[in-house]
Amino acid sequence: MSSSEKSSLYTLSNRSFRLRGTRITEAQAKATDLFWDEFGILPDRPIIPTEIFPTSKQIIMEIGTGMGEATAEIARNFPDTGFFALEVHRPGIGSLLARINEIELTNVRLINEDARKVLEENMPDQCLDAVHLYFPDPWHKKKHWKRRIVQEDFVDLIHKKLKPGGHIHIATDWQPYAEWIAEEFTKQTLFTGGEVERPDWRPLTRFEDQGINKEHPVADFRFIKK
Repeated sequence: MSSSEKSSLYTLSNRSFRLRGTRITEAQAKATDLFWDEFGILPDRPIIPTEIFPTSKQIIMEIGTGMGEATAEIARNFPDTGFFALEVHRPGIGSLLARINEIELTNVRLINEDARKVLEENMPDQCLDAVHLYFPDPWHKKKHWKRRIVQEDFVDLIHKKLKPGGHIHIATDWQPYAEWIAEEFTKQTLFTGGEVERPDWRPLTRFEDQGINKEHPVADFRFIKK
């Protein structure tokens, strides 16, 4: 990877995510150097999912992979599905790349950019079977609610990018945000659905387990495009 491409890889725009420290371990940096060229996508051109995953039965985008443990486990359990993993933080990118190599996944591609930008500028309409949004930043303070990723325009954008009958699966451990999510998706007429039981295939991550230990109830939502 050229120096200009690496610079592009780590150019982050502060939108619905919180810019945390970019401290990256030696192992994460090494995984990025070794495996990005094979599994990474620079969002500098149109992204056509069927060209990247020509044999996949379904194509799913996960927005915000964290350290990648859940993403890798789901991808391993669904080898016939192609996964776009969007993450803006360097340690998460490196960690997921290391997991991809360790368990020999071939059905994941990483994009280091804000999801809204990628969806709006790089991906065609009706190209995704599903979107996963697990534990997005709830932006607790009222003055920051406008920065929550789930907003009216986001709902509209997801609707455009999903295939007919496609769905978005959301999980959060912050009850006020769960109420917000339910309201944003039901006040329009673009989706059906609502809160559901946690599916067995969604792994329990360390982050989620910490929330459960703090007695934070976890809400799962499934909204289906009309």
